[in-house]
This record gives sequence, C-alpha cells and structure tokens, in this order.
Amino acid sequence: MARLLIVVDYQNDFVDGALGFPGAEKLHGPICDKIGEYRNRGDTVVFTKDTHRPDYLETQEGGNLPVIHCVRGTKGHDLYGKLEELAEGCLVFEKYTFGSDRLFDYLRSSGFSEIELVGLVSNICVLSNAVLAKTALPEAVIRVDASCTDSYDKELNDKTLDVLSGIQVHVTNREKK
Repeated sequence: MARLLIVVDYQNDFVDGALGFPGAEKLHGPICDKIGEYRNRGDTVVFTKDTHRPDYLETQEGGNLPVIHCVRGTKGHDLYGKLEELAEGCLVFEKYTFGSDRLFDYLRSSGFSEIELVGLVSNICVLSNAVLAKTALPEAVIRVDASCTDSYDKELNDKTLDVLSGIQVHVTNREKK
C-alpha cells in the first residue's frame, strides 16, 4: 500500500506572520508527529509552499487578498518551526496559486492508494489540493486530518470540512462544535 502525507503551506506567514492567526501554532506538534508516523512506516512525505514574488499586490490574488505574504527568500516563506528541517530530503512543491499543478502531475504518475493532507489554510489551500488529489487519483482514499488543519475563520473551517466530506474526502479527528 503506497501512502502519502501532503503538508500544505505550514509556513511562517500563515502561522505567526502576515496572515497568521491564533491557534495556528498549536498544529505544529501534531503535524510533526504525523510526519514521524509516516516516516516510521516508510511512507512518503511531501510539502507545499505558497510562493510569491515582490510584485504580489499586482497579481489577481494580490488584488483580492492585499496582504504581502510568502515571498520567496523571506522568513515568511519558510516552513514553520521544525518543518523546514523535517522537509530536508523531501519533495517541496512551490506553488504560485492555491492548488499545485506540479503536485497534481506528481500524483497522477504516482500510484498512491492513500493520501492524507494536513496544514494551512483549510478553506483555501488544503481544500484546493485535496480536490486536486481526488481528481488526480479518484480511486485513492483521500483524507484530511481535522486536528492538523485550521483557518482564521472557524465557521469557514467547519463548512470546508463538510464540503470535503461531500466530495468523498474522509475527514478524520473532527470535533463537531
């Protein structure tokens, strides 16, 4: 059984930087533990990094979300805490929009039977990449661990988890409020 963990955009700017929010830092330990579980089983771990240039505000996304973040070469672009170190030797997909086209291509040629996503932000990049994973490998079991993702907007986080369930992504470790 080929399993994959995708750690989505757990970067400084989404935890305690430009777009950080209270509680995002609490995911660090559980995400690190999850990476350890996958590695101990010999499974694959990959990372995505939201990546922008200094002209971000001139892009369509920048016009809709006018907060400069995750600019390549800045501290905000780096993975948070121990994750930069844990990503050494792993594939890291820099992406310039919410979903990663390179990750999609990788998944289509991979043969993974199970894929789990964790990271930030649930209602934007985690959702986008879960949809790409489901599209690339429709017969694979796709999971999102609700205890390892979150959003600046708790209501949107809950709605996103519902939407993911609706498209047959298994949402695990969810506490209904």
